[in-house]
Amino acid sequence: MKEHHESSQADLSSLQQEPVKKKGLIREYAESIAIAVLLALVIRTYFVQAFKIPSGSMEDTLAIGDHLLVSKFIYGTKIPFIDKRVLTIRDPRQGDVIVFEYPEDPSKDFIKRVVGVPGDVVEGKEKKVYVNGKLYANPHEVHKEKDIIPKEMNPRDTFGPLTVPADSYFVMGDNRDRSYDSRFWKFVRRDQIKGLAFIKYWSWDSEKFRPRFGNIGRLIN
Repeated sequence: MKEHHESSQADLSSLQQEPVKKKGLIREYAESIAIAVLLALVIRTYFVQAFKIPSGSMEDTLAIGDHLLVSKFIYGTKIPFIDKRVLTIRDPRQGDVIVFEYPEDPSKDFIKRVVGVPGDVVEGKEKKVYVNGKLYANPHEVHKEKDIIPKEMNPRDTFGPLTVPADSYFVMGDNRDRSYDSRFWKFVRRDQIKGLAFIKYWSWDSEKFRPRFGNIGRLIN
């Protein structure tokens, strides 16, 4: 009887320990997941964010289906709820490919190349762009339309001159004839810029239904 009683107590003790161990394991997993989510949010908010190219306005630099990483800290970390950046490494420069809130609809993100910085005078003459009176030779720009649209009809080919205001930037798509950019809606404010696009980490060709392996891992310049 004594041995049976001791055995029953041991079994009961074992049953009591199992739920305790399970609760401890569940709590450990929950804490790990919470920390991982918190780190992901911090990284996405302050350091690096992923973006996907939905249109052809930056062809041939960026193709539809390219997935990019954008540095959010190079232009300074944006403090939530206040219009202020800290720990700025540098300001946007001519030639930078930036992601920003579309000025006419902040819920959408656009990606374009910086052409003019604060104080620059930007002008377009029959598809050629001049900054401060000098031809802006961008080796990445392409023209897929041969016709020249008069300035009176459309600012695509001829516009300006426009002086870039303080804390603002003039941006254009590399696919010059098929980009809706600063020629049409003027400038991007500094506080609307989310970051600098710096590398393609994935690329998918939906027409051929295959990855573009040559684009993966390629730096954006």
